[in-house]
Amino acid sequence: MKKLFREINKIYNCKFFQKRMNLNVFLLLPNNVFCRSYQCESKSNVNLIFNSFLILVLSLTFFDFANAQDKKQKEKISDAFVEMESGELVLRFFDAITGNSVADGNVEIQTMGEFTTDFEGRILFIPTEENAVLRIRFSHPKYITSQFDIEIMAGALFFNRFSVSPKMPLGSLRVVIDWSDKPSDLDAHFVKVNNYHISYRNKKVSEDGIAKLDRDDTDGFGPETITTKNIDKNSVYYFYVTDFTNLHNSNSVQLSKSKCNVKIYGRDNELLNVLKVPENIAGDYWHVFKIINDGIIIINEIKNIEMN
Repeated sequence: MKKLFREINKIYNCKFFQKRMNLNVFLLLPNNVFCRSYQCESKSNVNLIFNSFLILVLSLTFFDFANAQDKKQKEKISDAFVEMESGELVLRFFDAITGNSVADGNVEIQTMGEFTTDFEGRILFIPTEENAVLRIRFSHPKYITSQFDIEIMAGALFFNRFSVSPKMPLGSLRVVIDWSDKPSDLDAHFVKVNNYHISYRNKKVSEDGIAKLDRDDTDGFGPETITTKNIDKNSVYYFYVTDFTNLHNSNSVQLSKSKCNVKIYGRDNELLNVLKVPENIAGDYWHVFKIINDGIIIINEIKNIEMN
């Protein structure tokens, strides 16, 4: 319940509180506009009032869906409501190039069975453990089959949005990043030493059979994706992520708190590696990996951009 209310606060900035001495319950909408006050006869009635509050906010939520400027946050609210009402957890799958939901994907969850994504790219399942790390396998005729882990903590998903890569020509390399709602703007960078630097500043070059930033994301969650059709075996490459929202703030730990993960696709349409951002480290620059002699070398270090 607390998790749901935190998510509602992010969208509507509502306030719900109880004056404990006389069991008055108040609801304030944005800008402290008074909405409603309730007089409760007993503590048990507070729960009934809170349910009324949820119905009101649910109405606001559906009203806002019609004029949604932040679809991703609305999806997050929707997932929280599902969890509250049915106890089911929601996993969402998105196309790494377009950012659109992926329907009709097959998802196998370790020890739990198989599921099919709906038109919103979702599957719903009831966890059998409060805390667990489960391996999932995603497959779809148009996408690269991928296996990675999901983490359940205190009955909730640590992260529930995953981007999957469409199949690509053999020899290509694709790097995809997903993260949470904060920071709003993380940037992917792919550098061929002494040649080119792909990022939001320079989105496409003709070298390596065309290397490009397929998708730039500036409002949180991702995906942000870079693809190159070839890798020069005689060259050195670097891939890193910067926190544009907190750039040059050497004390910021927002990058390390972003839940960012990097998926590396290549060879014969394979998911080669999944990397998670190191936690509790200050810095705005995450050096993820480098490529030397056609081999991927994992770095996985957070630093400050001035050092690089």
